[in-house]
Amino acid sequence: MQIPVALERLVAEFSRFPGVGRKTAQRLAFSILRYTQEETQNLADALTEVKEKIRYCSVCSGFTDIDPCAICSHAVRDQEQICVVEQPNNIFPIEKSGVFKGVYHVLMGAISPLDGIGPEQLNIRKLRNRIEKSAIKELIIATNPTVKGEATSLYLQQEFAGKIPTITRLACGIPAGGDLEYVDDVTLIEAFSGRHKFYN
Repeated sequence: MQIPVALERLVAEFSRFPGVGRKTAQRLAFSILRYTQEETQNLADALTEVKEKIRYCSVCSGFTDIDPCAICSHAVRDQEQICVVEQPNNIFPIEKSGVFKGVYHVLMGAISPLDGIGPEQLNIRKLRNRIEKSAIKELIIATNPTVKGEATSLYLQQEFAGKIPTITRLACGIPAGGDLEYVDDVTLIEAFSGRHKFYN
């Protein structure tokens, strides 16, 4: 039996999500069919609201509904310690672990020459401006432990060497090829605790 056109469209939309294959997309679509009209409207409203209200923080480029975000504007956060991550969603697992009390900077990607992404395509100019205007004591590079993440880490280390007293990289508690979004709290705590200093 052929799937109705409207249902197939919903399956196709769910299939666009990272890590969601066709079977999972179908299960999600079939679940939606069991929703009441009110539940369906709530889902539609939530999707609309998140697109209307969530934006990038003007300081760190993290996800926020206020600007600057709650982390950047928090009086107790250590403004002299910046943790650099690849994507806005990388901030949440670090925050959940409770191990870091500084502020963040989101690069919006990683260096990948094969994909045409160099330093100029990333949010590095904004980071450079932050460092020039503030007395930053430590730059923690928390890019993902992938080839792209390591290339980005090396570039940042070379770019800011001599401009910041301490530049560190998260320790290898995070598995190679892993993604910060899926790392558990204990591993993140170990990675932060064992971060190492770059030497010129």
